[in-house]
Amino acid sequence: MTETGPRIVVLTGAGVSAESGLGTFRDKDGLWTKYDLAEVATPEGFAADPAKVHAFYNARRKNARAAEPNAAHGALARLEAAGALIVTQNVDDLHERAGAAGVVHMHGELMRALCAACGATWEAPDVMEVGDACPDCGGGPCRPDIVWFGEFPYHMDRIAEAVQGCELFVAIGTSGEVYPAAGFVEEARGAGARTLEINLEATGGRFDQRILGPASDVVPDWVEGLLGR
Repeated sequence: MTETGPRIVVLTGAGVSAESGLGTFRDKDGLWTKYDLAEVATPEGFAADPAKVHAFYNARRKNARAAEPNAAHGALARLEAAGALIVTQNVDDLHERAGAAGVVHMHGELMRALCAACGATWEAPDVMEVGDACPDCGGGPCRPDIVWFGEFPYHMDRIAEAVQGCELFVAIGTSGEVYPAAGFVEEARGAGARTLEINLEATGGRFDQRILGPASDVVPDWVEGLLGR
């Protein structure tokens, strides 16, 4: 970390957690394919059938609790300890369980609950149900603390400031041609930062360099090279 911000900003996406057994949006047989996203990942879907939405996220929370961080999570925790900032599109807690302490969750956190009435957040139970009361105001409705489609991601001002002030922007396991990653890489490039994509295969994003391969294989080697070990 420099006096003005992190020298390295890392954006992680679903490809990092996929190797821990958590599916991505594009998995042919994944959890997402069994649901209409408009019904379980939008404010309108929650208003129409909160029980269905809770059942969906209860299942996701169970899957996430059973998953274990992989080598990429561990390597990125070491990089964070050396001053990097991790921004994630993922809602699981695998970065934290690998040892990262200051992860910026732009799409919220599966392990936290949110009161739609007062905005309070707290650690989510394994099972959330319709009628759960907010521990702060006693009201509700209570929902997973997840940014749904149609809602604005969290911490965007902080992320933009970090991206525009870094020396190296790295996108791992996420497409570099779909927003927000596409916007971040362009902001970083415009501010003079070097840009790197680490992914299974190249995307259409405008990166200066690419490292291709499974994140659990290539990220540890990349991090060790940066840290000089």
